[in-house]
Amino acid sequence: MKLYHNLSQISFLKRSYAFKFLFVAFIGIHIPLIGILFFVLYSDHIVSSTSILIFSLIMTVLATAVTLLVLNRLIKPISIASKALDDYRNKRKLSILPTDYEDEAGLLMSNIQESIYESESFINEKQDLIYMLSHDLKNFAGNPQGLAKLILSENPSASVSHLAELICESTNLQFRYIENFIKLLKEQDQVVKVNQEAKTIVFADILPFINEQVEQRLIDKNITMNLSLETDEAKLKIDEGLFIQVLVNLISNAIKFSYFDSEIEVRIYKDNSGLIVKVTDKGIGFDKDQIEELFKKFTKMSRLGTANELSTGIGLYLCKKIIEKNKGTLSATSQGKNKGAEFTIEFEL
Repeated sequence: MKLYHNLSQISFLKRSYAFKFLFVAFIGIHIPLIGILFFVLYSDHIVSSTSILIFSLIMTVLATAVTLLVLNRLIKPISIASKALDDYRNKRKLSILPTDYEDEAGLLMSNIQESIYESESFINEKQDLIYMLSHDLKNFAGNPQGLAKLILSENPSASVSHLAELICESTNLQFRYIENFIKLLKEQDQVVKVNQEAKTIVFADILPFINEQVEQRLIDKNITMNLSLETDEAKLKIDEGLFIQVLVNLISNAIKFSYFDSEIEVRIYKDNSGLIVKVTDKGIGFDKDQIEELFKKFTKMSRLGTANELSTGIGLYLCKKIIEKNKGTLSATSQGKNKGAEFTIEFEL
């Protein structure tokens, strides 16, 4: 940036980035000519044509190298602006760019800086608004549920009791939707701010946390989970808490769409491509042309589970987003309806 700054102090170069390049190129082109003139005029001996040719070639090579080096330093503002934009898009990292230059590169840095700050402000305002609305919606949904529970406590007739229970179920569904909206925001924040340094995850250490969250669901449907742990640990570019969250979501999804008294297999192993995690069930499955729809936000494929479990349709979307942001892939396969499904996480090591 020092070269760019110094050239920007020259009045006729201040407002044009292109003129800066032309100025440097002009000087670079004429360095060999100036050198040859001095060599011929101030040489103490008669200069042969061969000497002039050799000297010209040397000066041309040196001048070209110096000119390319200077031009490479002159594009520093562009590379800084590009890095700032990449850092914000990939890591949500805010950079401070110089904004007091008047040429095209200066305007580019200024516009990128302003766009980043406006985007960050918009994201923060959006999240604050949604958090506020979610809190208020919970209160609104809680009022009819409270009244319905009060009605049930009075031992009403069967028809009234049935209606009150429907109100409770409806408000519980609303609570789940609201909680998942908040969860979506929190997960997105975690994803963009994730530490990209690889850390060792010991799989035996995280299993108790996973079992704790899925154990009751397994008991409710009398489902057996077979865990095959074929590797002890791996260095992954994903936060341990997020990794647990994804596994719990995939296992919970498998339980939801599995039949009573069935089995689920979880396999963690390494192969030539890296670390592989597979969650396989023998449940209702899906058609091959529905795979893309599975991972969409608020997918139309949201279905009741085999025990009529409800869904908001954002679980798999979040899982895929988290895995991909942490340099992995999440895919799904099924042989068709009622033939089970398999979800696969892959990380390169």
